Amino acid sequence: MSQPRFVPAHEAPTRPRDTALLFAARGLDLLVAEREGAMHIPTGAELPALAAEAHFLGTLGDVDCYAAALPKDTAPPAGMKLVPGRNLYNRVDESLFGVAGRALAIAEWDSTHRFCGRDGQPTVLVPGERARRCSVCRTPYYPRISPAVIVLVTRGDSMLLARNANFPGAFFSTLAGFVDVGESLEETVVREVKEEVGVDLKNLRYFGSQPWPFGRSLMLGFTAEYAGGDIQVDGQEIAEAGWFTPDNLPLLPPRLSIARHLIDAFIAQVKTRSAQG
Repeated sequence: MSQPRFVPAHEAPTRPRDTALLFAARGLDLLVAEREGAMHIPTGAELPALAAEAHFLGTLGDVDCYAAALPKDTAPPAGMKLVPGRNLYNRVDESLFGVAGRALAIAEWDSTHRFCGRDGQPTVLVPGERARRCSVCRTPYYPRISPAVIVLVTRGDSMLLARNANFPGAFFSTLAGFVDVGESLEETVVREVKEEVGVDLKNLRYFGSQPWPFGRSLMLGFTAEYAGGDIQVDGQEIAEAGWFTPDNLPLLPPRLSIARHLIDAFIAQVKTRSAQG
């Protein structure tokens, strides 16, 4: 069964919001109702006060979707609870999970830009676009994303994976880092890998991208080949790193992440080469 298609938009339709899905967020947590072991996004009828001021996200199939920030002093209604947004993975349809991530980012932007960073004056919503503008100096504030690179380094049939010292769990993943001011994406990849594990790269290639609202970033994926150097972890971000083959894998990141897409694509390539050889 195909999943409903999400069509983004920002101009709210005039139709009632009672049956719309309302993604109420607090930080990176979402308000959900759990019934019979399944998680459900509440509707506008269940949260009328929030729905009235919510931001229109678009339509999922024929269902309107809205996002709103849940005030800190507001307790979850009876039968609902706040859960980390990423916990919805594999608990709801993939298309719904994607809308949830978008909602987290929009709700946070709205709640953190109520006042101007230049003069402290209140901001107001700008008709016709997703923006808030200072009511005095007119400075605009748009939803922000932080570009980050993520790269799978390979050497023959092996790939370089590392365990981040700051992440919970013991899984190994690809190397990643945020783009610095004045850097190209390619320069960031080379710098981050050198800083974190001490090796050099060659044959850098773009792989794909993934919005990652759980870190409020846009992940830009690359592949690269090992060009030299011994692994030397920085001891701060990276706790340990090593070379792994498809037959000798550590605990890997979840399938929703671009890191796992990079890893799975390489494993498929290695298996294809093995079958042909």
